[in-house]
This record gives sequence, C-alpha cells and structure tokens, in this order.
Amino acid sequence: MAISTSLWSFALVVGLLALTPGLDTALILRTSALGRRRRAWGVVLGIQSGTFLWGALTSVGVTALFTASHLAYVTLRWVGAAYLVWMGVRMLRDTFRGLPVTGAGESDSLPGEDSVTGGWRQGTLTNLLNPKMGAFYVAVLPQFIPAGASHFTMGLMLTAVHIVIGVMWSAVLVGCARVLHGWLRKPQGRRLLDRITGTVIAAFGVRLALGD
Repeated sequence: MAISTSLWSFALVVGLLALTPGLDTALILRTSALGRRRRAWGVVLGIQSGTFLWGALTSVGVTALFTASHLAYVTLRWVGAAYLVWMGVRMLRDTFRGLPVTGAGESDSLPGEDSVTGGWRQGTLTNLLNPKMGAFYVAVLPQFIPAGASHFTMGLMLTAVHIVIGVMWSAVLVGCARVLHGWLRKPQGRRLLDRITGTVIAAFGVRLALGD
C-alpha cells in the first residue's frame, strides 16, 4: 500500500467516525451553543491533544502493551466511566437545583469560565480517560502502515490526519451551534440543553463501565 493511499484511506475511516454523534460532539455543541466560544475551542484543542497522545503512544507500542494488561485497561475504564457519570450527573443536578441564571445580555457570566484553558482541560481529560480511543488506535492504526514504513513516523502522520479532520468537523459544529445561541439565552433553553447533554454524557459513562 502506498503512503498516499494509506493516508486517504485512513482519512475516510476517521472522517466517518467524526460524523458519528458521540461524546465529543455533545461537549463541543453544548459549550459553543451557550456562547462560550473560547472554551469550546479549548475543548476542541483538548480532544485533539488527547488524540495526538493516543496516536503517539500507539506508534511506539506503549498503548498496545497497556491494553494487553487487563487490570490496567479495566482500571482506566472505571476511572473514565466515573468521570463521565460525575460530569453528566452534576450537569443534570444543576438544572434541577434552581441555580441562578443570567439575563438575556449576560451570557458571559454563565456558570463555567469562558477560557481556552478550562475547555482544554475538560477535552483532554474526556479523551484520555476513554480507553476505547486507545483500543481503536491499537486495532486500526497498524492496518494503515505500509510495509517497510517507519511505524513511528507513519503513525504520527496518520494521527495528524485524524487531528486535521477532527478540527475541521469541530469548526462546523461550533458554527452550527451559534444558530442555537439566541434560544439558549433563555433559562429554559439552557436547562433543556444541559439535561440532554448531561443524559448523553452519563449514558456514555454507564456504557463504558459496562464494557459495551
């Protein structure tokens, strides 16, 4: 397989993966729709930082060794599941506690600082605590490395393709979320979005804990 063919084939696979609604999509849409553009892009950068680390570790064989250890995999799975359930339940809880909401023109003072750093931490944790990302790279990445090519170099190139596609799709999500911003300036709109997002995130956590 030629390197160019490998890159295009991998781009098709991860492109279809990016289009599949999931946890990353929910986080980016929710953060951006609430008017926190800087934090939303922080989430995007955090998710892609995690993707880069998974790809780099896979390229040097560390992730393969890690996923071969049942105890290590199960531990990371439970830690990741606990984090997602905690994040989802907290989001749901806040919508029922009657927390103060801001007026129509005060979207910048919504709970949660609109900062790139805060979003980056959230995105990175969410990605790195998902062992299925590591399992995906271990199972898929080697299949797109041509015979005779450097595993490390080619692995980083494929990871870079994944990151580029992820950022492009995230830009579309951030742009589309702006359509919802006017409606989400209303307290009931924000509560509904948080309940939907919180449910999705908690459900992902439960699914991860059950190992499905």
